[in-house]
Amino acid sequence: MIQEFKEFAMKGNVVDLAIGVIIGAAFGRIVESLVADVFMPVIGAVVGGLDFSNYFIGLSSAVTATSLAEARKQGAVLAYGNFLTIAINFLIIAFILFLIIKAINRMKKKEEAKPEAVAEVPQDVKLLSEIRDLLAGGAAPRA
Repeated sequence: MIQEFKEFAMKGNVVDLAIGVIIGAAFGRIVESLVADVFMPVIGAVVGGLDFSNYFIGLSSAVTATSLAEARKQGAVLAYGNFLTIAINFLIIAFILFLIIKAINRMKKKEEAKPEAVAEVPQDVKLLSEIRDLLAGGAAPRA
């Protein structure tokens, strides 16, 4: 059973998947930083200096804090600003992946469109091939 598990774990697809998950997690952190540190401040400045991450609605009367972190300590909150940030995160990731896949497909099309180099057959080889074909067919060569 251990040998069978080893064979399964070391298959190319499993290793490729593991690498993809690790790279995807790192890519996710980069995009989170891009959204939190670059896009959201710009969007907040355009909307009037608003910080989406602190938008929330207290679901109990005990919630009186003005920041989300403090409000969560006081009770249940509906953190719709955090949801907006994550939704924007998703849209940016989806758009970037779309652009990457589009570029990959464009490169594949260019590779497929490249005609394969066909070597020109010399005239004497063509003539010898015709003679061979005629002799193989049992016909006499033309004069």
